[in-house]
Amino acid sequence: MQNPWDISELHILIRLLLAVLLGGLVGFEREQSNHAAGFRTNILVCLGSCLLMLLSMYGFAAFVDEPNVRVDPARLAAAVITGIGFLGAGTILFTGKSITGLTTAASLWVVSAVGLAVGAGFYFASGVTTIMVLVTLWAFNKLEKRYISAKKEYLIKIKACEVSRTMRGLNALLAEKKIVLRKIQLEECKDEGEEEQVMLQVYITLPKSKKSEPLLSILDQIKHLEGVRWVSSE
Repeated sequence: MQNPWDISELHILIRLLLAVLLGGLVGFEREQSNHAAGFRTNILVCLGSCLLMLLSMYGFAAFVDEPNVRVDPARLAAAVITGIGFLGAGTILFTGKSITGLTTAASLWVVSAVGLAVGAGFYFASGVTTIMVLVTLWAFNKLEKRYISAKKEYLIKIKACEVSRTMRGLNALLAEKKIVLRKIQLEECKDEGEEEQVMLQVYITLPKSKKSEPLLSILDQIKHLEGVRWVSSE
């Protein structure tokens, strides 16, 4: 019967190469979508997780028969799952009212689990999981954008010197275009050598059926509203 605490160098190489392959597949999808954690990041996470799993299972085989020594093959794996959270948190960004990077952080966490599974010799489970991850990131993203995504929200910044007149014109314009006005924030701003102005932060919602052209036409008409000095959108 083969010693469960021994592994050949060939099998170590196979597991490490498989971790690079599976991590690279997920990373390639993330790279194509221009996310922060892309091709190399996912490979390194999966490869590192695999190495730590191999170390946890086989790296201390010499101490198995020592008295008062308990070998737990899952001890380093638990540390990887906890530690990967710090890397994932670095990909999450909070900008204004939106949070981005959650999917990328989750993909890093799953890739680390795939690396652990490969290191432990669960080839079928790691391969199937990688396929499921790719389907989730690519195919489900297409379905979500087409059938599930709610209305899209935009932030328009307007620097105006006549707030009341600008607001009346903006409300009339949005009502004409059937655009929902979600929220308005006012902030005083005064450039040196210029009259006092107010920065309007206008949050609007466009139905998902509308493309970018309606928003661009709205911005073009806002620029010609009386009292507006500067316009940008996010």
